[in-house]
Amino acid sequence: MEIALEGDVPTYSGGLGILAGDTIRSAADLQLPMVGVTLTYNAGYFYQMIAPDGRQVERDIRWDFSVDFGKVEAKVKLELQDKSLTVGAWQYTVVGRSGHVIPVYLLDTDLPENEPWQRNLTRVLYDASPFQRIVQEMILGICGVRMLRKLGYNDITTFHMNEGHAAFMVFELLDQFKSIDEVKRHCVFTTHTPVRAGHDQFDYGLVQDVFRDRLPQNAKELAGQDMCNMTILALNGSRYCNAVAMKHGEISRRMFPDYTIDHITNGIHMSYWLSPYMHALFDSELGAAWHHDYHSLEGALQLSGMEVWRAHQKSKLDLLDYEKSHSWVLLDEKLLTIGFARRVTEYKRPLLIFSDLERFAKIVAGKAQFIFAGKSHPADNQAKSFIKNINDFSDYLWNSYKVRVVFLGNYDMDLARLLVSGVDVWLNNPRRYREASGTSGMKAALNGVLNFSVLDGWWIEGAVRDPLAGWAIGPGPEDPDAEKKDDSVDVEDLYTKLQDEIIPIYRKNPDDWRNRMKHAIYLASFFNTHRMVEEYAAKAYRLEKQPLWKSLI
Repeated sequence: MEIALEGDVPTYSGGLGILAGDTIRSAADLQLPMVGVTLTYNAGYFYQMIAPDGRQVERDIRWDFSVDFGKVEAKVKLELQDKSLTVGAWQYTVVGRSGHVIPVYLLDTDLPENEPWQRNLTRVLYDASPFQRIVQEMILGICGVRMLRKLGYNDITTFHMNEGHAAFMVFELLDQFKSIDEVKRHCVFTTHTPVRAGHDQFDYGLVQDVFRDRLPQNAKELAGQDMCNMTILALNGSRYCNAVAMKHGEISRRMFPDYTIDHITNGIHMSYWLSPYMHALFDSELGAAWHHDYHSLEGALQLSGMEVWRAHQKSKLDLLDYEKSHSWVLLDEKLLTIGFARRVTEYKRPLLIFSDLERFAKIVAGKAQFIFAGKSHPADNQAKSFIKNINDFSDYLWNSYKVRVVFLGNYDMDLARLLVSGVDVWLNNPRRYREASGTSGMKAALNGVLNFSVLDGWWIEGAVRDPLAGWAIGPGPEDPDAEKKDDSVDVEDLYTKLQDEIIPIYRKNPDDWRNRMKHAIYLASFFNTHRMVEEYAAKAYRLEKQPLWKSLI
């Protein structure tokens, strides 16, 4: 449903799109025969502004496809209710380091052949209207397949449904192959959602209204009897299904016990997310092979701690230079800088660290400062209130304790690259087992930034692989009651570790800190999309050439 191609191409809202973009970049580097399909969104997700009183204000994004995209001449039709919808496409090309090309086709209904309401169907990402949402998913799943056929992709062996949004392709392929068993031979599915409520479901009255007599007779058998569940439809239409982290695999198998669900832990595209200063250091000390051979990052432990520190300090100055021109709070480069940046929503608990303002202020005053960023969904008033709370706390903490807290507006890929390389510690404290994987912490670790996170998603695996790469907040999966514990348990552990371990090491033991930075970088030897794509190639796509990078060095 979203693919993050560039920071100024607003076809993404958050982690799902970022991961899709990184996957395609690694597939291009590793020369996989792949093509991507998504939607255009001519008004993007939204541009976030922060009003003087601290509230989020949304603005449509106005941008021009013709600058970075090639117009595709092919068009396909979709019967929608009792009308015909015309769908066109734009092409964006991803070029790997070896020159291998992967095209991404962005489907578009803003065409003169369509009625005004139809032209708006691909206007905004994740519209709150159920009708708009189901039609967008029909365009993605059904017209995506039709567009590929129209463009001559007639020998596709595997359709990869990235989340349930594309699952209507099962109906389209069923119309072609006539047998669900034959459809399953051609499809694989990745689920990204560990919370049952997060899986798209549509009332069959709405489904029947948009499909009319074109709905397969066995639709309820494939998608669920009571509601049209897009995850169930994808599971029933796929030969291979996977979650995106080890813990997420366990949760997914509990949610859908009738299905076999593997796991392939997510990763990040290392070259894209590495700061230019660390990039130069890696090239100098690890050689060019690290771009393809992710095992080369195991050599991070042999890097000079001082050189890692110097490269990081340059990234920190870049971040603070940006912050000074985008905020009325001026940060201090000498202070430990902690970042919290992600989609703003209740389960991510963005206000957890402010649970006891006085205690928090006494711990960090003159020693640490904080940068927050993130968008809340325009319809999520609770999340929008969190953004205002953070800005209010910022004023209070500065006026009362001279503690620096800043919230940066319009969190996007470009700001994310500054943050994950420029802060000293990456904070993540979601409610347990609601984080499918999370990749922002991987990006931070790649840049030598230490993680301070609840043991959830990828960090369960990361903290085991190298305990020196950061700190855990609260109990781990070995505690059967961890998920049920009150927030106060995490708050106490967060404050205690911040006061007794993190701040003292940063201020008084620079050699220990720099050594830990190298251990953080070491994690990237596993948590990268080159390794992840190789696993997909072997487990899901059934490609024989493994591992791919060995032939590219």
